[in-house]
Amino acid sequence: MLNSDKQYHIHLREGDVGRYVLLPGDPGRVPLIASFLDDSKEVAENREHRTYTGMLDGVQVSVTSTGIGGPSTAIAVEELSKIGADTFIRVGTSGTMQDFVSPGDLIVVSAAVRDEGTALHYMPMAFPAVADIDVVDCLRQACESLSVPHHVGVSHSKDSFYGEIEPERMPIASRLKESWEAWVKGGVLCSEMEAATLYVLARTLGK
Repeated sequence: MLNSDKQYHIHLREGDVGRYVLLPGDPGRVPLIASFLDDSKEVAENREHRTYTGMLDGVQVSVTSTGIGGPSTAIAVEELSKIGADTFIRVGTSGTMQDFVSPGDLIVVSAAVRDEGTALHYMPMAFPAVADIDVVDCLRQACESLSVPHHVGVSHSKDSFYGEIEPERMPIASRLKESWEAWVKGGVLCSEMEAATLYVLARTLGK
């Protein structure tokens, strides 16, 4: 049985994490990211959720994997927020949608197209998925200070990986292709599977 003071899915309790949490999808990436922290150590692992905590410039910072997609991301953020985390930064891969975005460029996602379902359980579709402007500005400044190729803008959040990369075999192929063309023409920079859920959920949590 799980101790009552631990969160059900992430197996963490208050004090295990800092207020700042980096959120990769892949549990295998957590140790690599945590290696940039001082005195980092694994504090929990359960299902897709693996967490390391360490120090960065004297501040406690944690890294928790979310797994792929909105539902598991929502679980991680909900439970992390209950034990003191209040600033979440999603770190992961995405597929470029614009020719001027090169492989390896960083994208600071300021908002996301809500082409997914999880966020609908928090807010109606008319509610925008927008990142915290202060966090976005800090990330942009960090990219500039490090002279890292980067872009700031909108991403496309979806639920189906193969609906994007193999739309022609789907019964709704024409709708998928038409929507994709619209996002590209609208200047959407990349496609991923978590940002919209994170941004809408964070707003409802007051984070």
